[in-house]
Amino acid sequence: MRKKIIAGNWKMNTHLGDGMLLASDLIQIVKEEGHNGVNIVVCPPFLHIALMQNILKETASPIHLGAQNCYTQNFGAFTGEISPSMLSSFGVEYVIVGHSERREYFNESPPFIVQKIKALLENNITPIYCCGEKLEVREVSQHLSFVCNQITECLFGFSATEIEKIVIAYEPIWAIGTGKTASTEQAQEMHQEIRSHIAKKIGKNSADKISILYGGSLRIQNAAELFAQADIDGGLIGGASLKAREFIDITKKMKI
Repeated sequence: MRKKIIAGNWKMNTHLGDGMLLASDLIQIVKEEGHNGVNIVVCPPFLHIALMQNILKETASPIHLGAQNCYTQNFGAFTGEISPSMLSSFGVEYVIVGHSERREYFNESPPFIVQKIKALLENNITPIYCCGEKLEVREVSQHLSFVCNQITECLFGFSATEIEKIVIAYEPIWAIGTGKTASTEQAQEMHQEIRSHIAKKIGKNSADKISILYGGSLRIQNAAELFAQADIDGGLIGGASLKAREFIDITKKMKI
């Protein structure tokens, strides 16, 4: 069975006190109500990771620790960067790579993203690889081929065994903060296409082991319908992950 994963991407939000309060609330709710077999991942800003590790360890919480980014090297003269080996030493299990905001605002190229994925795998950290199209791509009906090309250029240089270790997150960029909404059918269509495209490269059995998350303004109102789809294995959640009750309620919509 594929892992069911709900990952919260806090992005550049929460000062220290706010972050620790949010973490404490999440941990308390999960302790009292359980996690239904869902792998809950929290990706706070770098500055919170050490304290987050401590509080998760002290409470023996089943919540997994993630990070929002990393560099391609483990050590060196790279001022301001954080390496995969450093993250691993703090108990980080997942790292988001290829996010649309990193691609657009920081000009991260496919070859650079590939280097990050390679470094993460070498440090036994699970990459959450993001892919997705803008509105202009969807409007000319090139969305399926566009996203499949993103999969090809960043993942198909790895072995089948390595690809199986990567989590994929589909972000319909055109439906995030635009007032437009991706339907359940549109989300499932893309997830199915991604899995089918990977199966052509590494085989159906291997492709069926890969968790594919939905990252398009997922919220409590649409979570159950989305999670019921055959190829949607969870979510990468932004704004809603900053509200402990709402975030956990979304995870409860996932049926294992």
